[in-house]
Amino acid sequence: MQNFQVNSIGKISVNERGMFIELEPKYIPALQALDGFSHLNIIWWFSDFDNKEARNTLETQQPYKKAPAVMGIFATRSPIRPNPIALSVIEIIRIDYEKGIIQIAYIDANDGTLVLDIKPYTPSLDRVEAPGVPEWCSHWPQNLEESRSFNWEDEFNF
Repeated sequence: MQNFQVNSIGKISVNERGMFIELEPKYIPALQALDGFSHLNIIWWFSDFDNKEARNTLETQQPYKKAPAVMGIFATRSPIRPNPIALSVIEIIRIDYEKGIIQIAYIDANDGTLVLDIKPYTPSLDRVEAPGVPEWCSHWPQNLEESRSFNWEDEFNF
């Protein structure tokens, strides 16, 4: 098994002013030319679930109400996984290019969560027009915008 070294490029900040990605100063130049992109792919670390037990959990009991009784971790969006890496598509509200701060609409990460990488969301590479999903989640929203008003609490068993 090969080990990899991954370094954070910044962190998530959640406070009374909103949600932000705050870059380490050395990564601020990497923001150049993001003007015009409305969304980003954020790769971040599920740090609250980085322990031996979570990394060795490969199956889980029905996390979603309409899902199968037992699911493999790779069939879930659970933070409990062999490598606690998360991927979220986020909407950009504003970028402060001088301070290296990206204000975002929402991310399901905690304050202080480490950010590993940022990639621009591009429909030509990231969007699938007609994705297939299992029947148990086929009633979920078809896009990020519809997800805002969807009652997600009715879907989970946790």
